[in-house]
Order: sequence, then C-alpha cells, then structure tokens
Amino acid sequence: MFDLILRGGQVMTPGGLVETDIGVVDGKITRIGEIAEQKADEVFDAKGLHILPGVIDSQVHFREPGLEYKEDLESGARSAALGGVTCVFEMPNTNPSTITPDLLQDKLNRAAGRMDVDHAFYAGATHENTHLLGEMEAMPGCCGVKVFMGASTGDLLVHDDEGVEAVLKAIKRRAAFHSEDEYRLTDRRDLAVAGDWTSHPVVRDPEAAIMSTTRLLRLARKCGKRIHVLHITTAQEMDLLAEAKDVASVEVTPQHLTLVAPQAYQELKGRAQMNPPIREQNHVDALWRALNAGIVDVMGSDHAPHTLEEKARPYPASPSGMPGVQTLVPVMLNHVANGKLSLQRFVELTSAGPQRIFGIIGKGRIAEGYDADFTVVDLKRQETITDAWSATKSGWTPFDGMTVQGWPVATIIRGETIMRDGEIRQKGRGKPVKFQETLSPADAG
Repeated sequence: MFDLILRGGQVMTPGGLVETDIGVVDGKITRIGEIAEQKADEVFDAKGLHILPGVIDSQVHFREPGLEYKEDLESGARSAALGGVTCVFEMPNTNPSTITPDLLQDKLNRAAGRMDVDHAFYAGATHENTHLLGEMEAMPGCCGVKVFMGASTGDLLVHDDEGVEAVLKAIKRRAAFHSEDEYRLTDRRDLAVAGDWTSHPVVRDPEAAIMSTTRLLRLARKCGKRIHVLHITTAQEMDLLAEAKDVASVEVTPQHLTLVAPQAYQELKGRAQMNPPIREQNHVDALWRALNAGIVDVMGSDHAPHTLEEKARPYPASPSGMPGVQTLVPVMLNHVANGKLSLQRFVELTSAGPQRIFGIIGKGRIAEGYDADFTVVDLKRQETITDAWSATKSGWTPFDGMTVQGWPVATIIRGETIMRDGEIRQKGRGKPVKFQETLSPADAG
C-alpha cells in the first residue's frame, strides 16, 4: 500500500530518463519501477509528463521581516510552488537583518505553518558578528553564511579584505558571496545618468565584478575555505572560476541568461534593473558557454521583488531587484525547448547541483530513500507568462508577455501535492531543509 503512486511518467532518474512508476510512503520514495495492481491513497497519472527532481532555488529574497509590503514568506513560497519550485533558500537582507541566532530562529518560527515549500535561511555576515557565525551556521534550517561585498547597505556590507578574511576564518561551511567591488562602485556612482537605465551596467561595470571575484578567490585560498559565488555576469569571471573549482562553486540566474542590454533597459526600464546588472550579448553568450561547459554549478532566481511604484522612480532612485522564483522553471524549460541546454543539465543546475554544493539531506535526486519531491512538467505545453499569473506581492515579472514551451503542472513535496494545474492544493506544508553539516541525532535516527 502506497500513499502516492505516480504512474507512467518520463522520470529523470540518476541514470537518465525512464518511463516508469514511482511509489511513495511516508514522504519518501520507496519504489522506482513498474507498480502493477498496487493500491494507493492517491494515484497521479503522469503519462505524457516529465517528472523531475524537485527544483531547489538557492537564492530568494522574501522580504520578511520588515518589508512585507513587497513580499513575505507566505506569498513568496506560494509563488515558488506555483512555479514548480519545491525548496528555497532565503537571504538575510531583511529588516532587521538576519545577523544573530535569535533573528535566524525568528525566521524559522515565522515560516512554520505558513510556507508552502521547504526552506532554509542564510545567516548574514557583518564586521561585528563574526563571533556568532559559527553558532548560526550550525543551526538546523541554516543553509550557510551570506556575505555582501558590494550592493548592500548598513551592517551587511563587508567590502574590505580584512572583513572578508575574518568571516571566512570564523566559519566551516561554504559561504555565499555577492561579488562586486564596493570601492569601484562608489567611484563610479557619478556615471549614473538620471532617468537612463542603460547607464546601470556602466556604473556597475564588468570590472567591478572581476576585481571583487579576483580578490575573493585569493582570500578563499588563503583561508582554505569554500565559497559560492552568486549571480555571475561576466565572461572574465567565468574564466577565473573555471580555474578555481578547488574552492569556488558558481551560480547564474535565468535573468542574466535571457535578458540582454541595452534592449532590456530600453524596453523594461526600471523593471530590468538588478545587481549585478543585465549585460550585453557577449557576456550572455559567455554565460551560456560556461553553463554548458560545466563551470556553472547552480541556477538561482535571485527573486528580489519591489513594487511597480518603486521601480517607476527615475534611475538611479529606482531599486535593484526583480521577481524570479515563479518564472525560473518555465523560462529555463523554454531554453531547453530551444536547444540551448539539455533537460539533464537543467536538472543538474536546479536539484543535483544545490544538493551537492550545500550538502542537502534527502533531496536533489529521484532515488529510493530520498524525499518524494517532484517538479512535474509538460514539455510540450505552451503558455504566456503574464503579470497576472505572478503570485508575488509585487504583482509583476520582467518576462510579462513571453510565450514559453515547457510548463510546471504539479509541485509535489515529500509526497504531498502542493500545486496541481495552477492551483495550490495544500497550504503551509513546508518544513526546514536538513543539511549534512548540521546533522543532529534526530536526523540520523
């Protein structure tokens, strides 16, 4: 007797695509193979559909606490589930920032019973809290430490070598970095042209990212620590990171692979503004080359919503960031349909990659004994992404009007169908993610 049987789908197993059945008991995959004449509480007819390991978005900003008018943990997780995402890692730049054990625990408490998807939270590094980082990164539900070398304000900005080195020496797990050189950004601030968003990638030029990542790699090797470099945007950084697999893992976003300057700024204006910026075609081409060459480890959305009123302010008063968690799957599946990457590579970037980089327990692959997390997609289905479809509180997407082929039709988390055919079926079922490096006796038992 199974709790759930998924029948006849094209299943992305570790060995490749297989048309088969999946049996689930108590939230775990207990059988992969033909399940004939077996009964189940629920049977999911997956014929004609592809069953992928649950998509993990390892970079989202859900704005709670302090900025709930833009997003909160509940609305952000709903947006994730509607987009086929089963698990999210949320960033620390809230108000207050997540910089103490109590504030990290507060986020976990807020998430309980409200988030539709599984979740973990980053601890934010500052110049003043290095003595707390070891405790925070060891807490259940913490995915690691996040460091802003640029593009942040207040306590969360750690822009100097001494500060970054102090953070790295204080921690044991892999730290995630926003890598832009704050010194260069400050020097170039006057290059911003009022009301002209095409000047955004001039202010935050490629050199700002290259300088920062060069420094970061040197410090990581000096300290003998692992780093995860977020949202890479330049050709030169990919060349550097290809030679740094001993210490560094690499993330890209769908936005930086899909939107191109200057057209994006001319058409979308403030909606195209994010940090690091959308860049020119030569950099986009380099990201794709690096992605398919295996340099890139992880795909994250950098979901960072602002209201349309805020985005309509004339540059540079407009804030950086855009929604992305709900569109990650359809945008990237459209690239699969167009031959830009394989379905297997998509799975590596969105499930197997995050599991490997962050040491997630029980997720990231469809295998017996693993959590029954599935992103069920129809690779033939054509839909148009719209602002109206977006469930984020901000109510918009930079991909409004984009017709895609490939669509999430179900989000299943630990054997529970959370989303089916565009409707949330069960609310608040998300739980904290478990990690190998915070393994407790209860987890092991």
